[in-house]
Amino acid sequence: MARYTGPQTRIARKFGEPIFGPDKVLDKKNYPPGAHGLNKKRRKTSEYGIQLKEKQKAKYTYGILEKQFRKIFANATAARGVTGVVLLQMLESRLDNIVFRLGIAPSRAAARQIVTHRHILVNGTICNIPSAIIKPGDIVAVREKSKSLESVTNSLSGFNHSKYPWIEWDEDIMGGKYVSIPEREDIPENIKEQLIVELYSK
Repeated sequence: MARYTGPQTRIARKFGEPIFGPDKVLDKKNYPPGAHGLNKKRRKTSEYGIQLKEKQKAKYTYGILEKQFRKIFANATAARGVTGVVLLQMLESRLDNIVFRLGIAPSRAAARQIVTHRHILVNGTICNIPSAIIKPGDIVAVREKSKSLESVTNSLSGFNHSKYPWIEWDEDIMGGKYVSIPEREDIPENIKEQLIVELYSK
């Protein structure tokens, strides 16, 4: 499945946030990329532009392309609850995101690679589909043969497993239980989901 593979720092500078993780270049150049990045007299962004930028930020953050993002939004619209919040909850419930939240991978892109390479078990069965939706009560763990992978052990080293209250870490299985769907206030991503809802409502 296609994924954005271009320069991540350029995208992070566009949004002014480290959406792909800590970035030393972003710390030094905290202004938009391009020849006019420092020009503060640029034309004011329209309401549509602001909404579009927020949607793009969400797509880049979770590593999803337009077609798949639209499908998830449609599912969120059809579900019960506040559409914007449900959208983020569905994105948080993806297998690649859960692997990332568990600390098994340092980024969502790395988590997708680990999943597609068949290193992850869901309820004891190998799952190589990054977009698979994990349900409350499901167990996500590293496959026995993959527990010694350097990339996994390095990522887990010093990781704070108490950061996300909706996930319970189990050292013995090198994995965790997806306890419950996270509340909006527990999701740390700086995304204004209501702007995305307004964009798709036009």
